[in-house]
Amino acid sequence: MIRRLRHAQDGSAVVEFIFVAVLVLVPLVYLIVAVATVQRSQLTVTQAAREAGRAFATSDAAAEAPNRVRAAVRLALENQGLPDDVAVRFVAVGASCDAAAIVPALTPGATFTVCVTLHVALPAVPRVVAGRGITTVGRYDVHIDDYRTVQP
Repeated sequence: MIRRLRHAQDGSAVVEFIFVAVLVLVPLVYLIVAVATVQRSQLTVTQAAREAGRAFATSDAAAEAPNRVRAAVRLALENQGLPDDVAVRFVAVGASCDAAAIVPALTPGATFTVCVTLHVALPAVPRVVAGRGITTVGRYDVHIDDYRTVQP
């Protein structure tokens, strides 16, 4: 009698292991991919804000600074394969990125913060459910050199 029960359950441990492994591993792999997506977005917008601040601060003329900022942000996002639909804002140093926007000056000693905001969708989540997705914000404080001369 005991031998019959043993033969009836031969191989069921393998099936149970595969079933449980799939139930645990699929959500775990999705979680890893989702966290990696958000982390990539966060690192990219931080790098984009840094590059935008440097591009603004090293501009030769105030008129060319906005074009250099847009180009720097676009290149930083392209390097990571992210879309170019970001919001770039300039705010006062120490203010949150939601604060009132300012017009940065390319004058010696000027300080401001560059904020780059990107909405990233989670993988395999429909836009209807996710809405705008996860919002990532990168910021960089800029200080124009005190002894810098700039063309108007």
